[in-house]
Amino acid sequence: MAFSMDNTGSRRGRRYSGTTLSEMNVVPLVDVVLVLLIIFMLTAQAMQFGFEIEVPKTTTERASAQDNNVVSITKAGELYFNEKAANINELAALVRANKKVKANVVYIRADKAAAWDPIAKVIAALTAAKIGIQVVTEPDDSHPRRR
Repeated sequence: MAFSMDNTGSRRGRRYSGTTLSEMNVVPLVDVVLVLLIIFMLTAQAMQFGFEIEVPKTTTERASAQDNNVVSITKAGELYFNEKAANINELAALVRANKKVKANVVYIRADKAAAWDPIAKVIAALTAAKIGIQVVTEPDDSHPRRR
């Protein structure tokens, strides 16, 4: 609420005698903050998981690709190296420049709906650079394991 130092006593209409009523309207500010909160809540889930790659399920154990060189191939054929966009021509240099990994091994995580062409090109480029390849898969729990 604002207080006026006006002594006229009569306030009819919107006309005031020379004084301004300066009061901050907080309703639009609260609306904007709530909209931003909803936007951040919705995008936080997408940022937590990164891009979606659904790897194929197999009956064998899967390779673990934590803290290693991971080449990801999306459904659209986009290529990522450790979750950063990469060019297939620079892939071998990126793997060799990565200091986190002791062994010269790359884990390939390709979406099961991805075309075979980009996967084959990545395998060929890494094989030509004499870099070891492991394929990341998910265990298939629907079939009993053979012993």
